[in-house]
Amino acid sequence: MHGATKRPICGISIPQHTVSYLVQSHHKSSSLGSACLEKLAVEQQVPSSTEGDGGDDRSSGDAENEKKKDVHPGTGAPGAAVVNPTRALPSSGLYKLEIHLKKGHNLAIRDRGGTSDPYVKLKLCGKEVFRSKTIHKDLNPVWDEKTALLLDSLQEPLYVKVFDYDFGRQDDFMGSAYLYLESLEHQRNVPVTLNLKDPHYPDQDLGTLELAVTLTPKDSPLEEHTDPAQRVVKNHRWRPYVNKTMLLRRSWKRSTKQQQSLRLFDLHRKAQLWRGIVSISLIEGRDLLPMDPNGLSDPYAKFRLGPQKYKSKTMPKTLCPQWREQFDLHMYEETGGVLELTVWDKDTGRRDDFMGRCQLDLSTLAKEHTHRLELPLEESRGLVVLLVTLTASSHVSISDLSLTPLDDAQERKHILQRYGLLTSLSNLRDVGILQVKVLRAEGLMAADVTGKSDPFCVLELNNDRLQTHTVYKSLNPEWNKVFTFNVKDIHSVLEVTVFDEDRDRSADFLGKIAIPLLHIQNGVRKAYVLKNKELTGPNKGVVFLESEVIYNTVKAGLRTVVPSEQKYIEEEPKVSKHLLQRNFNRVKRCIMVLINIGTYINSCFEWEYPQRSIFSFLLFVVVVWNFEIYMGPLALLLLLAWNYIAASGRETGDMTMEAMFEWEEEEDEKDDKDAERKGFMDRLYAIQDVCISVQNALDEVASYAERIRNTFNWTVPFLSKLAIAALCVATVLLFLIPLRYLVLLWGVNKFTKKLRNPYLIDNNELLDFLSRVPSDVQVMHYRELKVDPGQSPNKRKRTNPG
Repeated sequence: MHGATKRPICGISIPQHTVSYLVQSHHKSSSLGSACLEKLAVEQQVPSSTEGDGGDDRSSGDAENEKKKDVHPGTGAPGAAVVNPTRALPSSGLYKLEIHLKKGHNLAIRDRGGTSDPYVKLKLCGKEVFRSKTIHKDLNPVWDEKTALLLDSLQEPLYVKVFDYDFGRQDDFMGSAYLYLESLEHQRNVPVTLNLKDPHYPDQDLGTLELAVTLTPKDSPLEEHTDPAQRVVKNHRWRPYVNKTMLLRRSWKRSTKQQQSLRLFDLHRKAQLWRGIVSISLIEGRDLLPMDPNGLSDPYAKFRLGPQKYKSKTMPKTLCPQWREQFDLHMYEETGGVLELTVWDKDTGRRDDFMGRCQLDLSTLAKEHTHRLELPLEESRGLVVLLVTLTASSHVSISDLSLTPLDDAQERKHILQRYGLLTSLSNLRDVGILQVKVLRAEGLMAADVTGKSDPFCVLELNNDRLQTHTVYKSLNPEWNKVFTFNVKDIHSVLEVTVFDEDRDRSADFLGKIAIPLLHIQNGVRKAYVLKNKELTGPNKGVVFLESEVIYNTVKAGLRTVVPSEQKYIEEEPKVSKHLLQRNFNRVKRCIMVLINIGTYINSCFEWEYPQRSIFSFLLFVVVVWNFEIYMGPLALLLLLAWNYIAASGRETGDMTMEAMFEWEEEEDEKDDKDAERKGFMDRLYAIQDVCISVQNALDEVASYAERIRNTFNWTVPFLSKLAIAALCVATVLLFLIPLRYLVLLWGVNKFTKKLRNPYLIDNNELLDFLSRVPSDVQVMHYRELKVDPGQSPNKRKRTNPG
């Protein structure tokens, strides 16, 4: 091992261990393993004096204490001595740990039916490195899954946790145990039985897990890159069920946290970049299992590829659902990985029923070709029909400012040719390329008690997600990274979010911006003020970006008229008084626009302003007399042109929108202050007012729809006969007289009615007619109840003598 020194302890020459970082291959927005880094850093900075002569005295005392150590209640390894990691000598070198998760026995009951849906998590250095599949309704599950980890220190134990899966709720804890790696024999398959315990209730028996582990030393060191500032990160892959792990190995020479973050980013960058796209079309299901009492089901499908998940829509009351959905997932492994598919029956008010599962090994499929697959469901009946296409992803990268793709003349020329007009009809899903330079941020919010933050930046384009490294202890971080994305829809929105990294919990939100791709000014460096989570108001801090998007106009136009890509991960909707009030105001504003237009037209009929009425009357006569079909779209073109001239650029519209939201925020702040003074009942009345307005509007719309239907259903025969007479007259008039003349007569009558009779009360004959037709609610009110012949007045008197 390069750079390792040896020191004698108990007569054994042991090399001093170096630091490596183990990071799960999928990306998260929380801490990137800084907890493990800091812990190892403290251990490495022990003064050399404590490692010399004092080492023999300490180790001799430890030898006596070794006999008195207690075995952790959750660990047992037959044939291997269990060593307490806090007292053992640190093991060094490069190791491959192969884990075979076999089965569980007598696990804890967490569901009302007397069963559980267990799955297993493996954690190392506080980060999740493996998660098993979920076995439904089984206390003795058999997983039979394998994974492999690459590490260079055996000091940290492997933390094993078991959970009960609960759809839509937080998963229930079923027990945990530690596996101390220093106790394992090398190059031998060791069976291990872990006794699961709850730290809060150590006496409770939660069952056992059976594993088989093999710890193999690796002799060959990692190769180093010629550039001393970087190291080559190797991807170690095994069989299909093996997770991809990565290792970055460098000597610890009292590096600062910033250097740690940069090296960890080099490692994490490889884990973020996907190597291809899996395009999946969920077509249909056939002959599924009935789960409801009516002999049918309400099926939906859930897909999982590594950390990515997708849930389809629910098809009610069918055993042969027709989903017809299309979505994309990322391939982070060259082999493709294993696609897991489960089918569920939707049940309102209780847990959804499991209907079956199937798995697809993507490494068996040819790339750049669409495969039609009929996958039978395991543990059940029926099958699911899919269309699967594997395509390579070319323009996805993370680099430094010195390696900007679009700044290279040859690369830029190639990209411009790729998205030129000559390629407009090839690969319609590849619309363009987006390059974003994340430069720096200034004046961020202090999220830590020290008055600083540990910011990192996350970029999201639909379901594509990349992130920068963390800059520690800074409110003015500089990232200087370049990100490139494939553009599949030019109407997508780039979301840039700044987080504060925390060691022991999820990352804190510092600010966010949303940039539509069509609003990007190519090559212009701009400062964006961060907003709050709802993107309605400013937050503290500014982020500096330079973006450029190159796309094919024809492809972008064709993609505009197809369904847009939906985000797989979205926040669950929550009931909010402010959100309800805001949405009500939005609908109210749209309705008020229509009302104002109607009021304006009616003022022309009422001759409130004679000049306007004369001009409107002449315009109406000319248009109706000369009307042709092409005048319809021509009128819309004139409206667009008028609004373009009147707007005088986008800034006016933006200011209007900003003023509107500022007004709403002031109203919200006012409501918050009033709510502090008001009691619970007053706030309840405020919500009630909004609900009453919505209720009345829905009642009005539903009533008119029901009245139209009841007119044709002969609910009131007299009104139906009147409708027949009116329709007969209209049919004869339209047959004998051209529509142009009828509309002209109607307009002349409408304009001159007020002149002929100034005191006439205006009305709408059609609405007046419909107001006489009863709605369904009124029909139910008017319905007579049948008299029960057994209940005579005399009997009622006898049964009620009082």
